[in-house]
Amino acid sequence: MELLDIVDREGNPTGEIKERTLVHRDGDRHRTCHVWLARRRAGAWQVLLQKRSDCKDSHPGCFDISSAGHIPAGVDWIPSALRELWEELGIRAMPEQLHLAGTRHISWEGTFYGHPFRDNQVSRVYCMLWDGEPEALCLQESEVSAVRWMNLEACRDAVVNNRIPHCIFPEELDLVAAALGELP
Repeated sequence: MELLDIVDREGNPTGEIKERTLVHRDGDRHRTCHVWLARRRAGAWQVLLQKRSDCKDSHPGCFDISSAGHIPAGVDWIPSALRELWEELGIRAMPEQLHLAGTRHISWEGTFYGHPFRDNQVSRVYCMLWDGEPEALCLQESEVSAVRWMNLEACRDAVVNNRIPHCIFPEELDLVAAALGELP
């Protein structure tokens, strides 16, 4: 059972803790961390996309953020982001490798497997420079079925115009682009 902190608008725990499936059933505000892996190729930024496993409880088989996850009750943002990188992709990283791109509030409702799904997140979005190839990763099969590099501009275009199955918000790609523009 995965327990999550219910949080206020800024992402501060309120003291209430609830099981993840109930949080999504009821639409309670909770925290997530998003890490976008990026590299430069031929003068342009690329981002690593993960393809969600077909057995995921939401957005199965869709392209998504390089690494993302819910923050367990009692855990802070960066330790959770580092844990997700390790669990999903097999990447060991240090806190100083994460560059904060911003904080997003996401509110979304849908239906998966015949059940309502209400996602109400406060998400910290990070960028991390990583110049590896997909073959070097150790994918967590229950979470990730594949990964691929994609030019950031092409990714944004594909998301906006629904050219790939995805669960990515264009506003998040804008945050990532701005953050990468500030890096050397």
